[in-house]
Amino acid sequence: MEKIGVEESLTNVQQALREKGYDVIEIRQESDAKGCSLCVLTGIDSNVMGIQNKIIEGPVIEANGLSAEEVVQQVESKLH
Repeated sequence: MEKIGVEESLTNVQQALREKGYDVIEIRQESDAKGCSLCVLTGIDSNVMGIQNKIIEGPVIEANGLSAEEVVQQVESKLH
């Protein structure tokens, strides 16, 4: 199963992805994102956390303004 990094403040997204069977890693700092297939962050200011695209090999989904279910749909579309 793909490892999905999710910013620590997005607990509803973490729960929704776990319910779908994804291996969810809580991102608290840049190093937490290493090895993740995809990351979900709160928004455009994601670089405030120090996370840059070169750290993450896969896509980054910005969850700002999206429901947990909408984020799950985006994750599934990016991974499949």
